[in-house]
Amino acid sequence: MEAGALLRMIQDGDMPTMPHSRPMPSIGTHCHELRVRDENRTWRLVYRIDEDAVVVASVFSKTTRVTPKREIDACKARLSQYDRAARGDGDGGGR
Repeated sequence: MEAGALLRMIQDGDMPTMPHSRPMPSIGTHCHELRVRDENRTWRLVYRIDEDAVVVASVFSKTTRVTPKREIDACKARLSQYDRAARGDGDGGGR
């Protein structure tokens, strides 16, 4: 429920702040990380705000303070693939 409400807020043009969202410039421009907790875990949703969409690059359970490098690299790759597909450069690899 919380993740959906926060994503709707972003879609409506309102930007959540800490502790719910923080910028992720290590991934790219306009990239952020949502922090969502449930009963058992803390989740992260990495997203980018584009002009016409909120693009979710990854959702994962986070157990440490540092975002794992493999998640950062995966997000960069997914967003790059998304951008290529949006431009019509290739098939987008199954987007």
